[in-house]
Amino acid sequence: MGKKQVSVIWSYIAVVLIAITVALCVAMYTVINTKINLAKEEASQAAVTETVPETSVEVADVNASESVAEAENTDISGVKMLTYWENSAPLKQQLISYVERVTDESNSSFIPVDRRIAVFDLDGTLFCETDPTYFSHSLLLHRILEDEGYKDRASKFEKQTADKLFKHIETGKAYENLDMDVSKCIGSAFSGVTLEEYDNYVQAFKTFPMPDYEGLLRGDGWYLPMIQVVNYLEANDFTVYIVSGTDRYMVRSLVHGSPVNVPDSHIIGSDRDLIASGQGDKGAKDYNFVSSDKLITGGDVLTDNIQLNKVKAIVREIGIQPVLSFGNSTGDASMAEYVITGNQYESLAFMLCCDDTERENGNLKNAEEMNKMCMEHNWIPVSMKNDWTTIYGDGVMKKITVVDAAG
Repeated sequence: MGKKQVSVIWSYIAVVLIAITVALCVAMYTVINTKINLAKEEASQAAVTETVPETSVEVADVNASESVAEAENTDISGVKMLTYWENSAPLKQQLISYVERVTDESNSSFIPVDRRIAVFDLDGTLFCETDPTYFSHSLLLHRILEDEGYKDRASKFEKQTADKLFKHIETGKAYENLDMDVSKCIGSAFSGVTLEEYDNYVQAFKTFPMPDYEGLLRGDGWYLPMIQVVNYLEANDFTVYIVSGTDRYMVRSLVHGSPVNVPDSHIIGSDRDLIASGQGDKGAKDYNFVSSDKLITGGDVLTDNIQLNKVKAIVREIGIQPVLSFGNSTGDASMAEYVITGNQYESLAFMLCCDDTERENGNLKNAEEMNKMCMEHNWIPVSMKNDWTTIYGDGVMKKITVVDAAG
């Protein structure tokens, strides 16, 4: 092989080597560039991931701030919340002034939150008691005289009591110990049922129409101006209790599903016995509750929560002297006097006067007597006729009776 041929061969080899070198460089550049791009993408994704939670936290902080601001801007003043009251109403004027004083820490009348206790009677104070009588009495009459599942099983005593109660409502005739007999019958007529069954019965009765009103059911007879008082006090950190002469379990059922925001634990009323389903003839001290037992209503009345018994119940179950009392009758007099007597904090007592005969089945004689009692005892009277812009709300009309037409 001559020198010229060898030279050509080496030229080819050199060209090949150069081509291989270029190819390797291109490949290396491609790999390196790909890794750099992947690294950039990962860094970008990481940055986005880190940013998202910060943005979420910022949004949450904004929402929380808005909620706090909204809560702080909620108007809980009496002017805003007592809209069913005439501005001239003594309760509206005095209660607003009172609440402003006792909730102001810089005021000498300031009352700590745990001492802001208000007690309300039920019938005639928060709820209608004149259509034609108390809710509890109407329920009992329905049970004994109308309930197809019970009226044939009603005892002779229950039927006699129902007859007396009906005549008392119709004619005003007085019967000795009628109230106590009615309490006994409520106990016996609803004995042997669970509290859930009892509640269901009351809920069903609440759907019946009120006899003297258009657009009102049995369970809707709440005095809307007084419900505003309850809401106003609760908004200003008062704890509200209902202290009623009505059966406690019945009051609980009446409140369930109502506009009144008072828990069962803050409802005090007349009490009757509860027994275990498997207790038999054994006394409570001789029987232990077992897993198969259910609590059912007994027939015995334990306490009739009126007059002084209301004070005793407050001491026993609340343990703190209330600073506000709301009632409507002599049955609430002891409670009112207890609240305003010897109280370490400024206290007030209010009494409703049933003087509205156009929108309600008022009683002017009773209203006049209550006004006199208010003057004697330094209670603040509430005129249903003059102080309230409504009683049951729009769409509710009192029916025109024969007596109304004649008078």
